[in-house]
Amino acid sequence: MNRQSLVISAWLSAAALAWPAATSAQTFTVQKYSIGGDGGTDYLTAEPGTGRVFVSRGTHVMVVDGTTGRMLGDIPDTPRTHGIALAPTSGHGFITNGGDSTVTMFDLKTLAVIKKMPVATGGLDGIMYDDFSDRIILTNHSRPIGTMVALDPKTAAIVGTVQLEDNGPEGAASDGKGKLFVNNERKSTMQVIDVKAMQVLASWPLAPCEGPTGIAYDRATNRIFSGCGKTSVVVDATTGKVVATIANGDGVDALGWDPVEKLIYIPAGRDSNVTVVHEDAPNKYTVVATVPTMRGAKTISVDPVKHVSYLFQPEYGPPPAPAAGAQPPQPGARGLRGPVIAAWFFAISH
Repeated sequence: MNRQSLVISAWLSAAALAWPAATSAQTFTVQKYSIGGDGGTDYLTAEPGTGRVFVSRGTHVMVVDGTTGRMLGDIPDTPRTHGIALAPTSGHGFITNGGDSTVTMFDLKTLAVIKKMPVATGGLDGIMYDDFSDRIILTNHSRPIGTMVALDPKTAAIVGTVQLEDNGPEGAASDGKGKLFVNNERKSTMQVIDVKAMQVLASWPLAPCEGPTGIAYDRATNRIFSGCGKTSVVVDATTGKVVATIANGDGVDALGWDPVEKLIYIPAGRDSNVTVVHEDAPNKYTVVATVPTMRGAKTISVDPVKHVSYLFQPEYGPPPAPAAGAQPPQPGARGLRGPVIAAWFFAISH
């Protein structure tokens, strides 16, 4: 339910003056809605052209109208849910559930759950639809090693599995011609997969990127964008070489790409903003805006038809007092969280 909205304008940075298509009057506008609901979040997915946005909420998935912030539906029983992928050819959507190692298949029109498919590898996390192979692709934090699993979008049956070199694979992207590219967060590499054979073709180092997560592929220029903390990279998909770097905020867990507008959106959860980058040429990129969001908002999804980017982040209250004698969290580990006191949905347009 839409409870309030706020419009913020982020003026283009001075660097954008080098971008011929930009004018000093151009702004990026942020609509901010309180949408309610329980649970944390990981990924969200915008359905191209419809305005619907699927938002993971820990144990369920909310379906939100991106124009108004109004809730359109809810998909239940998705324990420790991570991501959502949409397969328009079959009319099905898919949700990764880390809590019970299943994938939920649902009807895209009615949102009714059709089945839950067990995935024995475990570690379910990332998910995407590959239009070339007409497969749903899972990238799993399996143990002892990460895996990529392919599903038939008509039946949710597993049709292929390949082991990766890292137990922390993150986003995957398709070139639309038979190759998939997957970021390995812990090794800071990218692997190339033959989607039909489900075989690894290559592994590329991504330095100076550290901890790559979000990914997108530009089919017009044969370039791959990898979202990384503080320094993201652009990779030549033929040679595997890093051809450009992008300065952005810290705490990146996804990356958005609008192929029509030639805009890359890099969300930074620790720095509470989104870096917007224009692709001027295959090896030249200009930061055109830094759009404020909120702390923790680290994933994003772009509707390439409406040219709107979406983020979601719960707001947490004070954490509960630790139990008597409890050990403090390890360095780098997340401490206790307080209750969800608000749930903020952002829509960025320009």
